[in-house]
Amino acid sequence: MRAVFVDANDTLAAVTERLVRPDDLKVIINRNPQVKPEALPAVLDGAEIAIVDHTHLPAAIARECRGLKHVVFLGTGARSYMNPEELAGLGIAVHIIKGYGDTAVAECAVALMWASAKGFARMDGAMRAGNWLRTDGVQLTGKTLGLIGFGGIAAEVARLASGAGMKVIAWNRSAKSHPDVEFVSLERLLAESHVVSLHLLLNDDTKNFLSRERIAGLRPGVILINTARGAVVDEEAMVEALRSGHIGHAGLDVFTVEPLPAGHVLTTLPNVTLSAHSAFRTPEASDNLIGAALDHCRRIVATGR
Repeated sequence: MRAVFVDANDTLAAVTERLVRPDDLKVIINRNPQVKPEALPAVLDGAEIAIVDHTHLPAAIARECRGLKHVVFLGTGARSYMNPEELAGLGIAVHIIKGYGDTAVAECAVALMWASAKGFARMDGAMRAGNWLRTDGVQLTGKTLGLIGFGGIAAEVARLASGAGMKVIAWNRSAKSHPDVEFVSLERLLAESHVVSLHLLLNDDTKNFLSRERIAGLRPGVILINTARGAVVDEEAMVEALRSGHIGHAGLDVFTVEPLPAGHVLTTLPNVTLSAHSAFRTPEASDNLIGAALDHCRRIVATGR
């Protein structure tokens, strides 16, 4: 049995080489993070396992990948790149990896929150251009942070924010409890939060979850943080709210189209801080991620599933 890491960047390739054990199945590393979907049948060359970081795998392409039985997706957002049900219909199981970067993503969300509150990106850009721009910041101590969705990442954000003196409230689709977090209705969270941070998986139910109507229900001047998936927000409505000031600032690590195209409207707005879907990119998270992917491969070899 063979596995092929189809779209490894240099960092993840090096981690994979370091963590593969001598007694593991053969893992071939394709050092081409820009590989096109149509090239995957040749890249896999009959391998049973595909390790995928961010490359789209349509069912039509998967059908051409002879021998493919398993896809190990490096993260939780496989649906952004493939349809697990369609692949299951072809006899291909999709495996995801949870929890590997909870702390890394939480730290990014909190960093974007602070950067948004203090206007660092705008001042930095102006000063590099020779202009002495001073902006008024927002003091976050004592403010209310609302978390939409409450899994491992949100729990880490709650820990960090509570330690910084913020009041933390949350909404989750199923009942939960957590120390120092008050769970409230979604309507109350939107209306009361000075900062709203999104922590939802993307699926049919959560696409455009933060809709035009829900954006209208946000507290005026709110800071919006998204380290989840771009498509959980109605982007057009968010842009309108940023332009009007109803959303005071947005700190965004994820977008509906990635990479973000040059000249995209979000790059033109002064009250947006941008990060290139990098929240999970720390050495610690990379080790956790590849280690978990290899554990999936070992389990597949041992059990066939």
